[in-house]
Amino acid sequence: MLIFAAILALALTNEQAKSVQLTPALHRYVEVRAGEFDEIASERKKKLDEIAQFVRGRVAAGQPARLTFICTHNSRRSHLSQIWAMAAARYYGVTGVETFSGGTEATAFNPRAVSALKRAGFDISASETGPQDNPRYRVRFSETDRPMECFSKIYREPPNPQTDFCAVMTCSQADASCPVVIGAALRISLPYDDPKAFDGAPDEAERYDERCKQIAREMVYIFWKAAQ
Repeated sequence: MLIFAAILALALTNEQAKSVQLTPALHRYVEVRAGEFDEIASERKKKLDEIAQFVRGRVAAGQPARLTFICTHNSRRSHLSQIWAMAAARYYGVTGVETFSGGTEATAFNPRAVSALKRAGFDISASETGPQDNPRYRVRFSETDRPMECFSKIYREPPNPQTDFCAVMTCSQADASCPVVIGAALRISLPYDDPKAFDGAPDEAERYDERCKQIAREMVYIFWKAAQ
């Protein structure tokens, strides 16, 4: 009976995951990124493959696949990675995935990064709770899914996991300052150029969209591999 109950619970989880459809705009965006895997350098693919293998191994063992994306301020690249990883898992129907983000210090989820995600197709709204200098955002993939609550935090603070997670370093500064991430089962260096360099520039939105596409492309690649 216990085995039957476990199988039934897993089946229900899978059906619930499949019932969550991305918004049409977001679905189209992911489809385009899935056609761009040849734009990913082979050296980066090796790192992405390691993350996919971590996810696949955890899912096969019936354990949660927890990914924590870490950058210095937890304001741009780590949030983009956390959100796109969850969307990619939804797109490919990979269940048991939990994504998080954090920094070596806390600041705020930058509104320019929020705007780039909105342009990609996410439904994002600011919560009425939380401090004004570090607002909490509700991020939705569809009308039926449970929203993610995203805000800036130090990577080891709740709700982030303390053990048995894959730490993905999304900026070179955090990568250098955290050679060891306590509690991580796997640590991967996957730095992205910071779109902050273009804040206030005429092509600011274009550069943020460029980084958003790159991160989306690589997260989609990870879960395409994990789903195989």
